[in-house]
Amino acid sequence: MDSIDVDELRPPERLLMGPGPSETHPRVLAAFGTPPVGHLDPGFVEMMDETQELLRATLGTENEWTIPVSGTGSAAMEAAIANLVAPGDTAVVPGNGYFGDRMAEMVRRAGGEVAVVETAWGEPLDPAAVRDACATHDPDVVGVVHAETSTGVLQPSMEEITAAAHDHGALVVADCVTSLGGVEFRMDEWGVDVAYSAGQKCLSCPPGASPLSVNDAAMEKILDRDEAVRSWYLDLSLLDEYWGDERAYHHTAPVNNVYALREALRLVQEEGLEARWQRHRRFSAALQAGLWELGLEPVVDENARLPSLTTARLPDGLTPGAVVATMRDDHNVEIATGLGAFADEAVRIGCMGHGARRGPILETLGALGETLVAHGVDVDPGTGVAAATAERSADEKP
Repeated sequence: MDSIDVDELRPPERLLMGPGPSETHPRVLAAFGTPPVGHLDPGFVEMMDETQELLRATLGTENEWTIPVSGTGSAAMEAAIANLVAPGDTAVVPGNGYFGDRMAEMVRRAGGEVAVVETAWGEPLDPAAVRDACATHDPDVVGVVHAETSTGVLQPSMEEITAAAHDHGALVVADCVTSLGGVEFRMDEWGVDVAYSAGQKCLSCPPGASPLSVNDAAMEKILDRDEAVRSWYLDLSLLDEYWGDERAYHHTAPVNNVYALREALRLVQEEGLEARWQRHRRFSAALQAGLWELGLEPVVDENARLPSLTTARLPDGLTPGAVVATMRDDHNVEIATGLGAFADEAVRIGCMGHGARRGPILETLGALGETLVAHGVDVDPGTGVAAATAERSADEKP
């Protein structure tokens, strides 16, 4: 066999300001690069315990069953759905975005029946519509996307939705992939039964170990299933032997990803959850002030706009793919096109974790201003930076 000549690894240097992955904190990168130990080493078991405690604090839960799933956020999502939905179960799911649609597809693959709460993309669910759906379909599970990554919608009224579900005996599973660690999320206080997230968004961690928390009621349902979960790898009744008291072998955990997640969660606790939520709100406001000054328009109303991700319509005549390519190729800044209903008219810009700071926000707006000019838009390329700076200055005044 001929030898393969591959150059030394030199990935491009990008400022990651899209919908994820986000900028990784240097301390998290350093932790990720720490030499691994065995996944059953007593030292690693201790780190597993610490990671679980940090996850509970970040999620706002006392749930014993709180772990990092070995995989990206989609693995945590599938673990939640595949375990909670048994064949023949009915699940009410949101119809207002890409990840609500993905939730529905996972329910079908688990053998469940889907009832969609049809809602326009770019709008949050109406709790009254969820209550009506529960009355009509008498579901076993109600899904809600707390932070819809495809549209930039933050779901308000979480407690109203969980109350509607619980009144009909349903368990609530919440997607907090693009909110955990950057946007207010209170699992126990809001009555969420199962929550899943990811490391590469507001936690500013490399993807590969993804938070999942299951309360006692949900775990009881999972353990009482008549039919085994259709995924062996993500079967929580089996994972309980590894992440529970026994610490018995199930699979080889991604040791370095757990190192990184542990350090990311340490950073959350050092900053303080309330302070971290406030930081994301402040820098998101600055980013949005700059975007609107450059002539972009918001897709989502302010009362349901996600701080960690803004979806913005481009000026007429611009193609999102071309703008994204120029930002990447000419300025080394990654943003993303819209998805679904907004794919041809909008871009998505993140304000997450280590990227929710003055430098990344101003660099992104400066690059976007120059990109718009390069594509023929009649705008002063520096106005976005100026507007963001003014917003931050006004915010900091006593």
